[in-house]
Amino acid sequence: MSKQFDVVVIGGGPGGYVAAIRAAQLGFSTACVESESYDDPKGEVRLGGTCLNVGCVPSKALLQSSEHFDNARHGFVMHGITADDVRIDVRTMVKRKDNIVTQLTGGIKGLFKKNKVALLPGHGKFVGGGEDGWEIEVAGEVVVGKHVIVATGSKPRHLEGIQVDNKLICDNAGALAFDAVPKRLGVIGAGVIGLELGSVWKRLGAEVTILEALPEFLAAADAAVAREAWKVFTQKQGLDIRLDVKINKVTAGKKGVTVEYEAGDDNHVLECDKLIVSVGRVPNTEGLGCEAVGLKLDERGRVDVDAHCRSNLPNVWAVGDVVRGPMLAHKGMEEGVMVAELIAGQAGHCNYDAVPWVIYTHPEIAWVGMTEQQLKSAGIEYRAGQIPFAANGRALGQGDTTGFVKMLADSRTDQILGVHVIGTNASELISEAVVAMEFHASSEDIARIVHAHPTLSEVMHEAALSVDKRPLHF
Repeated sequence: MSKQFDVVVIGGGPGGYVAAIRAAQLGFSTACVESESYDDPKGEVRLGGTCLNVGCVPSKALLQSSEHFDNARHGFVMHGITADDVRIDVRTMVKRKDNIVTQLTGGIKGLFKKNKVALLPGHGKFVGGGEDGWEIEVAGEVVVGKHVIVATGSKPRHLEGIQVDNKLICDNAGALAFDAVPKRLGVIGAGVIGLELGSVWKRLGAEVTILEALPEFLAAADAAVAREAWKVFTQKQGLDIRLDVKINKVTAGKKGVTVEYEAGDDNHVLECDKLIVSVGRVPNTEGLGCEAVGLKLDERGRVDVDAHCRSNLPNVWAVGDVVRGPMLAHKGMEEGVMVAELIAGQAGHCNYDAVPWVIYTHPEIAWVGMTEQQLKSAGIEYRAGQIPFAANGRALGQGDTTGFVKMLADSRTDQILGVHVIGTNASELISEAVVAMEFHASSEDIARIVHAHPTLSEVMHEAALSVDKRPLHF
């Protein structure tokens, strides 16, 4: 007889493993199916998905290491610290990254044991069933789940005609495993992955050229943030970012990679030692067995779900990168919790208007809510307050004053509509704005909150005051 579970989660990434843990906490017999080993030395499956294994977590480890190296060479001088003959051991840096990944992915297995979640190694796909239970084939056996949560995530989007081998031409996984600093690094795509990984290897000494198809830089960000970021990345840090580019041909050879492209009316050739292709991600539904049970996909190949992540099939749900909305780990986690709680009859909740975005470059970039250009396009009347970190004592003490906090509030109600930060620790500072927006706070609410002095959070406070044209320190 097939194994029976209340909840079967297909996929052990952020949305999947969190959904499985929460379902188990709510008293459901729960299993999680995962097939990817991510080059595990023992060949065992690894939980955590792209994020923990070849995405969010390992990239932040390399970003931190490269920032330390850059500070030792250039940033410590202002503090009276001189470091001679500073060198980087890339293999040690990458090994540290790998150790962090191993620790965290192993930790999820420990959480599964603690919460009595059954880990089912193998590729999971629908093979039959209905409202009374869905049959999922895993490693040649069939298990049945009363509820099924699809959390199969996404995979890198590859450009037609460009063969990614993760040696010369790399996606995010290959770009995290270089064994030496390339002299010349090419990057296709100036999005989050391209900027973060380009920054890592630029700090370590590579000449980095980034080719972006769009005519605007960071079009999704607030225009003021994008302008500041462009100035910092290109003028101060020396990233060579070229916009409005059309890739014609990519050739890999013994001496490296050649990229032929158009920019404007001219043809160009980029010669590089390694090339990173970072042009977005696509939902991972291949081999899921959607056709076997009639699971509906949308026009972009994502599982079609409603606002509460219900699919067209009874008791089949989907969360994370495989559904609509931003491909962000924390969004997937919140959806996983929401679905588990909805299955339990609780009021599961995920506010898509208060999901923060972060780019972990230096300076960091973070935002939540609407941009100024979106407000203008929607015809919403608003007030704006913007304060630079250069006016903040803590930022001055740290020697890192780049950027600002910008707050946008409704002109009539003063409700916060968007907050945009570019500067040190933006990824941490944005959480205050997320809490404020989640509970429909006004800029005056933030202005009335006591912020510790001296802290970077005071810039958020001053931005709120500035919405009402009454900043105290600028």
